[in-house]
Amino acid sequence: MSQPPAEALPEVTLPLTDPDFVRDPYPWLSEVRAATPAFYDPALGRVFLTRHAEIAATLRDRRFGRSVLHRYSRDELGWPPPDPAQATFDAFNTNHLLDSEPPKHTRLRSLVGLAFTPRRVEALGPRIEALLSRQLATLSGAGGFDLVSAYAEPLPVTVIAELLGVPESERHQLRPWSAAIVRLYEPTYTRADQEEAERAVRDFGALLRELARVRRGEPQDDLITALVQAEQEGDRLTEQELINTCILLLNAGHEASVNGLSAGVLALMRHREQWETLVAAVRREDSLPLFRMAVEELLRYDTPLPLFERYALEELEVCGAALRPGEKVGLLYASGNRDGRRFERPDTLDLTRDPNPHLTFGLGLHYCLGAPLARLELALSLRALVRAYPGLRLASPGAEPEYVGGFVIRGLARLDVVAG
Repeated sequence: MSQPPAEALPEVTLPLTDPDFVRDPYPWLSEVRAATPAFYDPALGRVFLTRHAEIAATLRDRRFGRSVLHRYSRDELGWPPPDPAQATFDAFNTNHLLDSEPPKHTRLRSLVGLAFTPRRVEALGPRIEALLSRQLATLSGAGGFDLVSAYAEPLPVTVIAELLGVPESERHQLRPWSAAIVRLYEPTYTRADQEEAERAVRDFGALLRELARVRRGEPQDDLITALVQAEQEGDRLTEQELINTCILLLNAGHEASVNGLSAGVLALMRHREQWETLVAAVRREDSLPLFRMAVEELLRYDTPLPLFERYALEELEVCGAALRPGEKVGLLYASGNRDGRRFERPDTLDLTRDPNPHLTFGLGLHYCLGAPLARLELALSLRALVRAYPGLRLASPGAEPEYVGGFVIRGLARLDVVAG
């Protein structure tokens, strides 16, 4: 990207690889947000937006898109040829629902929506609660445990596996596959990351291709069958579109849930009065609405997916900086979710905050298709945890937590807790 006029935007380097920033980006983001609604990062070669209003407007502005190659060739954009080292990943990443634009996006979302319905999601409630009970039973009697691996991770992976119809014998591969794939969304990925992502997309794709073949002859009550059968005016998903959709649902269907729950519990442990509010409420029959509201605030307070990007689809200006087609704009959701211009007391955790127009699931055309499932999983998981362990405490209250991945997919490596 060409550097915007110096008088248009300040230059700031986003410290994506600084462990202290990844651990707690909010003081840094607050300082930059107070100074400017946008900045230019010369190292990454793009503009970043810091405030809620500008981020929300960009998400709704059809002059920006998740993809740009539907309008321009790589030559027209001045882009180098695709990297052959990640050809399999690119074939997935440039052709799934999230990174497509109309009319392709409209068609895919319509067909996927026939299978991934609100009714199907809400019907998962009893099964989710049964899985949570089983998971908590395995922790019974444990004085302490790692909340990430022992509680936050198993449920979303199991739910998406059951939803898709992945056999139990293959499910142990899903989390490693997803972790390998999403590493390529970090600006700082390595050649080794590329190789692992290539293997993950190839191997998961092979499994899904075989499952789709079987479901065509032997339909079952699962999402792969529903996607195979989804048809609108004679149109169906191609085999590759079905595979891309299922891989996307795995990645999007559990990363936010795993990271959102573990970061949310950490926030509650550090704000004990808010945890006690949930403890007092959990015994009531009508407690679920409060837990749903609490989830919205936890997703705002510590955003599990802090950074998304959009491409300029035409020549335009953002905050005074001129953009050409194909140039990227970084949307700092984590910053917008703490913007005092949109939220009262933005750095305060308030589980009863209402309204709560956080940006965590996006806005506009690309609003997260899996948001209802993530919200349901998080609310039921949090309620079950509070009910089982009302005295839950951090094992080492003064210790700084360690994060894995980076800033785009930001999650705790572990969170050691004790029953209390």
